[in-house]
Amino acid sequence: MTKNRVCEILGIQHPILLAGMGGASTPRLAAAVSEAGGLGVLGAAACGPKMLREWIREVRSYTDKPFAVDTLLPASVRRDDGAKNSEGPSPMDLLPQHMAFAEEFMKREGLKKPTKEELAQGMGAANRAPGEPMFLTKEFFDAQMQVVIEERVPVYAAGLGNPGPWMREMKANGTKVMGVVGAVRHAVQLASAGLDLIVAQGHDGGGHNSPIGTMALIPQVVDAVGGPKGIPVLGAGGICDGRGVAAAFCLGAEGVWIGSAFLASEEAGLLPYQKQAIVDSNEENTMVSKSVTGKPARLIRTKWAQAYVDAKMDPLPMPFQSMVSSQILTAGQLGKRSDIAPGFAGQGIGLIKSVRPARDIFEDLLEGCKRAIAAAPREI
Repeated sequence: MTKNRVCEILGIQHPILLAGMGGASTPRLAAAVSEAGGLGVLGAAACGPKMLREWIREVRSYTDKPFAVDTLLPASVRRDDGAKNSEGPSPMDLLPQHMAFAEEFMKREGLKKPTKEELAQGMGAANRAPGEPMFLTKEFFDAQMQVVIEERVPVYAAGLGNPGPWMREMKANGTKVMGVVGAVRHAVQLASAGLDLIVAQGHDGGGHNSPIGTMALIPQVVDAVGGPKGIPVLGAGGICDGRGVAAAFCLGAEGVWIGSAFLASEEAGLLPYQKQAIVDSNEENTMVSKSVTGKPARLIRTKWAQAYVDAKMDPLPMPFQSMVSSQILTAGQLGKRSDIAPGFAGQGIGLIKSVRPARDIFEDLLEGCKRAIAAAPREI
């Protein structure tokens, strides 16, 4: 694959980036992708400051290649919008009702309530230092960003929100900054903040995503902020093989941000049963739900998400919904229940047939892209 602006900006060989997937994009996987010639990205949204610093240093112990840290900066939480509601009860008022809903669900499904230690481990909080801020709060995000700045990470990626308030300090460190968007207006906002790269992630993608399909989103973001004189745009959302990589380039992207293809890698931080759930799934086995984080996210179909649909209940906004769902997901993981806690994934998972080393997956993406471009008709 020919080097382009994305490679030059990031100092990598191929414009293929690992998506910053929470729970999956751990130091081993990030380092493996960077070593293969792409950009490994730590999915550090749940990492407290102490754990984030340790992860950054662990990646550096595995590779001297560039890598990135991905966290969330949801504006609604940073403004504390979720705790306010001008009409009707607040999320905090509704929290006991949702906690009771979760308790009843666990009893119905025969799930054992996790201990405090198990819950901390499941939420990635077991390695947090005393006094660290509460998970998914403004203080939590601020503390994460301070670590990103102090550790002078090569690349920072905002999986949600605008990193504008920290741009000056990151730029002073030489950190390249990118953001993930799901709409043209968000791309325009981030472009004005001076980002180096923008990821256009469509509805097909796993995790937090857009209501707009990938094929429709990428070219519109490119037209709005990209092009030869604009900001390089990376395509994302349901890209799981080389044909998808080639398609993103045909739509005007200059690189790709790929998550689900690496979920079943040997290095991914998922449990074995979760990797098997990826292999066993097809394109119809995902759904979009707010039941995990309080924001729309695509995940493998689960009884927990369906329970909210059946009860005709609206999940709470971030960060309150995580307080409810964390006990369900931890209990499901402890019980190795793929029907309860299989994990996030995009619609391309039907293309994944086995658990393999990340380097093999990366090389298949490269070769598949080359074959797709070579096979494309020269005339129509």
